[in-house]
Order: sequence, then structure tokens, then C-alpha cells
Amino acid sequence: MAQKAAKQQAARNIAILKRTHLISLAITILFVLLRLYVFRASCTRATYLLYGFLSAPAFTIQVWFERIGRPVSAPNGELKKSGEDLEAKGLTDFMWDVLYWTWACTVTASIFGDKAWWGYAVVPLYSVWLAWTTFGGMRKGMAGMAGGDAGGDTPNGALSNRQKKQEKRGQKVQYR
Repeated sequence: MAQKAAKQQAARNIAILKRTHLISLAITILFVLLRLYVFRASCTRATYLLYGFLSAPAFTIQVWFERIGRPVSAPNGELKKSGEDLEAKGLTDFMWDVLYWTWACTVTASIFGDKAWWGYAVVPLYSVWLAWTTFGGMRKGMAGMAGGDAGGDTPNGALSNRQKKQEKRGQKVQYR
């Protein structure tokens, strides 16, 4: 039972990577078959150039996941490294979002044509929105850490009952 968590992580990563590669292969085959046989009239060289250019981020992310998530075993079969957690939050989560969106754009482009690739413009917009909400959350969370106010006003505009009584009596109120 040594390294039980590492072995479970390795098994999870292998399953996730296998599923990811199979889905990607199926979507690529679907795109090529639909473009070649069903929608042959609208299939041009530009179609495949767009596919290659706009699918490059998904392929790059898959290679990255393969590098960081694939478990490494010693020659004797012992687990050397279980790989990074592919279900982690943060950048890994964002990379999964880009991968899923690329797959969705590929499927829609295979059915509706080259104009469906414009849906890929959502990724930069999502990135800007994510950065803005993260920055806004940090700004609101750190507002109370700014320290005393030189203007004499309360930092948040709220007075405690004690401060209100002191101001009513004309005493100087110390804000913390």
C-alpha cells in the first residue's frame, strides 16, 4: 500500500489522457470525413489551413498535458512520478476550457462551414473577463488593508455606535 495516492493519481491521469486523445482523434476524423464527403462543395484548401491554425492551441495543450500528466515508471515497474494533477484548478482548468471550446468549434465548423471558426473569438474574450473578475475580486478583498485615511473620513463610510456617540459629543474620533 505504499504510495497509494500516487498510484491513484497515476491511474486517473492515464484515464484522462486516453479519453482526451480518443475524443480529439474522433473529432479530427469527423471533421475530415464530413468536409471530404458530405460538404465537399464548400471544402477548400483554406478550410484545412483554418483547421490546422485554429486547432493548434488544442494540440499544444494536449502535448502539454501529456508531458506533465503522464506517469513515469522505473524499468522495474515501480512508479517514479505520478504526474501532475490534470484536474487542478487555475491554469490547468483554463486550459481544459480552451481545449473543450476548440473541440466545439471544430465540430460546428465541420457541420456549418468555415464561418463557424469565428466562435473561437470567444476564447480571448473569456480570458479578458476572467482576468477582470479576478482582479476585481482581489481589489475588493484588499480594500480593507489600505490603512488609515488621511482625509479624516471613515474607510468604508460606516461608523460604529461608539464613534457616532463620540462625534455627537464633539470628541475626536480615532479611526483604525
